[in-house]
Amino acid sequence: MELNSNYDLLVVTGPTASGKTSLAVAIANRVGGEVISADSRQVYRGMNLGTGKDYDDYLIDGTRLPCHLIDIADPGYKYNVFEYQRDFNKVYSSLRDCKVFPVVCGGSGMYADSIITGYKMFEVPPDSGLRIELEKKSMEELKEILSTYKNLHNTTDIDTRKRVIRAIEIEHSYRNRGKQHTEFPKVRSLVVGVMFDRESRRRRITERLKQRLDAGMVDEVKHLIDQGINTETLIYYGLEYKFITLYLTGKLSYDEMVRDLEIAIHQFAKRQMTWFRGMERRGIKINWLNGNLPIEEKVERVVELLTA
Repeated sequence: MELNSNYDLLVVTGPTASGKTSLAVAIANRVGGEVISADSRQVYRGMNLGTGKDYDDYLIDGTRLPCHLIDIADPGYKYNVFEYQRDFNKVYSSLRDCKVFPVVCGGSGMYADSIITGYKMFEVPPDSGLRIELEKKSMEELKEILSTYKNLHNTTDIDTRKRVIRAIEIEHSYRNRGKQHTEFPKVRSLVVGVMFDRESRRRRITERLKQRLDAGMVDEVKHLIDQGINTETLIYYGLEYKFITLYLTGKLSYDEMVRDLEIAIHQFAKRQMTWFRGMERRGIKINWLNGNLPIEEKVERVVELLTA
């Protein structure tokens, strides 16, 4: 169908295991659109099961619907929101020029938020000289240095040496060079979210984790390690890569890994919901859909919103 909409793009979001991808693909197929991923880890090649790249969801009658910003970076690289905004702009502009409707799909709240609000991200290039000096410091010394720049309320900045060093590098750059920001276009976004009740969400997460383990997720992480990806970098990626790496390096038993990973994914889903509620408090309207509805009904409701 030819879409006559007051919106420039659609954003389909929601917590992990909510069925976002299949819905986004179905909508894109209906309105003649293409999908742009908003997932901070699906950018990496070879990190498939652990990031939930549901490739089969992109198949429509045997034909793969185009999806952008998946598999664009090598594992081991640390892709960031600044780069995502830059890459999103290129894809978004290209699709709009071709009169293809963009359907953004992903649960990485900061990535989706950065598109919807268009806030300016600041680029900080690596500082090899500073890094060499910081590598000589102990973890406690690094935390002390970081604390001279800012209050350490964000524990994700200090959970590994690499994160602490990067956080210091960013703060050092801001203090000494100022901030260089991206220019982001103003877009009219319709945001829809897929919502399940708490118990249903927990059940779906547990079932999905079992499916991915059965499909060979441990072997995927082992292959990355065999390729030479640093184990600390895999731990940096978090969740599946963190806990499976801890298992493969003998820090956890298999049963401990599964238990701790399941708990961590449930906690991650709660943090996602907290982020979405924060977006709503800042005035972003999220049109929540009951995840239990048939996908056809969800598509119809979204199309009605797009064309209202």
